[in-house]
Amino acid sequence: MNIYADIRALVTQELDALATEGLLPEGLSFDNVAVEPPRDPLHGDMATNAAMVLAKPAKKKPRDIAEALAERLAADPRIVTADVAGPGFLNLRLAPSVWADVVRAVLAEGDDFGRSQMGQGKRINVEYVSANPTGPLHVGHTRGAVFGDALASLLAFAGHEVTREYYINDGGGQVDTLARSVYLRYLEAHGQEVAFPDGTYPGDYLIATGQALKEKVGDAYVDQPESVWLQEVRNFATEAMMALIREDLAALGVKMDKFYSEKSLYGTGRIEAALKALEDKGLIYEGVLEPPKGKKPEDWEPREQTLFKSTEHGDDVDRPVKKSDGSWTYFAPDIAYHFDKVERGFDALIDVFGADHGGYVKRMKAAVSALSDGKVPLDIKLTQLVKLYKNGEPFKMSKRAGTFVTLRDVVDQVGPDVTRFVMLTRKNDAPLDFDFDKVLEQSKDNPVFYVQYAHARIKSVLRKAQAAGIAIDDATLGAADLSGMTNAAEITLAAKVAEWPRLLEIAARTNEPHRIAFYLYELAGDLHALWNRGNDEPELRFLQEDNPATSQAKIALARAVSVVISTGLGILGVTPMEEMR
Repeated sequence: MNIYADIRALVTQELDALATEGLLPEGLSFDNVAVEPPRDPLHGDMATNAAMVLAKPAKKKPRDIAEALAERLAADPRIVTADVAGPGFLNLRLAPSVWADVVRAVLAEGDDFGRSQMGQGKRINVEYVSANPTGPLHVGHTRGAVFGDALASLLAFAGHEVTREYYINDGGGQVDTLARSVYLRYLEAHGQEVAFPDGTYPGDYLIATGQALKEKVGDAYVDQPESVWLQEVRNFATEAMMALIREDLAALGVKMDKFYSEKSLYGTGRIEAALKALEDKGLIYEGVLEPPKGKKPEDWEPREQTLFKSTEHGDDVDRPVKKSDGSWTYFAPDIAYHFDKVERGFDALIDVFGADHGGYVKRMKAAVSALSDGKVPLDIKLTQLVKLYKNGEPFKMSKRAGTFVTLRDVVDQVGPDVTRFVMLTRKNDAPLDFDFDKVLEQSKDNPVFYVQYAHARIKSVLRKAQAAGIAIDDATLGAADLSGMTNAAEITLAAKVAEWPRLLEIAARTNEPHRIAFYLYELAGDLHALWNRGNDEPELRFLQEDNPATSQAKIALARAVSVVISTGLGILGVTPMEEMR
């Protein structure tokens, strides 16, 4: 049940009726007609902009349309009042029975309440994390991992067929650097003293890898030239780091459907095939780029390169895909990788990048647009930096990692549930402050606690009701007489529950899972407000002594809230609390 969709359907039905009567022109598009919560709850339960968006194409005053529409809507038993406000906004107040029906729908549908087929089974590839396999994941990767994972779950809940994918950046020079760093740890495992030159990875996390290499090959590589060991150590080290990364992701509750190796693109003709596809479209040429902005001409030499006409697909400048020395640019394998995604038949692609990849957005979108002839949209989400604090001070780098705070540092401090929820308390492109003290404190200012406490409170009520011999199964609660649910605080809570299906569709349409965290915080606030009022007004308490029927009616509302909180936390990858410790 989606009451907002139902009322919108009623609005468009009555608009059609007005057109049939000649009060509106035939053939008007209702695509921009919305039904949503009003900005001020005092104005009503819902509001529609129908008259405002139809006035110009209908060549009528918005207020005239609104008054005619209000008269028709008021005749529906679900609508108590339909009031025209300002130049033509229409505010609706719904009958209490509507909110009772919402509660019954939640209890009947359970975890499927709000689930939709908006995605129509369309196949979406969500690529996220995709960190270089040179060490453990850091806190920046944590945010991208949580965001990507929650987005994938959200899209699946909205009816898409989702593939979660990790692109292993194992084709560049950084993996050679990893191999050399592991080799130094290997020599160290053989008792040699080593020094780490600038540019290598000195973190302690490679000690175990060096020891493992020793156990595998003995002293075969000791004091041998790179030509003997580089390739083998590179493969060994990459596998070891990917095992470490998988462990990090598992600690955060993230499981990928596919790991795709960049190295698999080299020497296999895949890069050449992708560029040939662009060349066949007339989008590859030999040319010289203008000097980069901000550089003096003497700092730059014009070189002929192989270029992609990315400007024909929305980019600012054309981009090189092959250097003047014949080697590929970083962009070339990325084109090939996305060509592979297009060839796999995905209907849409989503990439989750760190904020430092902002300059890559336009060129990557241009490549996918060109490769798919504009048929496969690519949405690139940038995750901004995370600043860590503890005891009011910036959280120091990890000794194990050497240069950064790791994902495991964060998860070990506060657990995966807190980590995931907090990472979604800001929109992905906004900076995030993560304070280890605040995310563990038990207060309204801590959104994780506030939402979990609401769920735990409801579970406590259910346990007490069961102990008192009151039937609390969903079927029984759904059959309870909910006609007494008329208090403003109860209606407010039920109305917030009713927003859930609408909120889910908006979040899925915009690829913004943070909306769920925001909504759950607001829903928890309405639950706590009703609970606190029950302290002063006993008739509002969920559990009414010696009155099982009334208790069941009130518990039905609380149970509906717990279902939505549990479902929402599940999408975010957070386990709901049964009781607070």
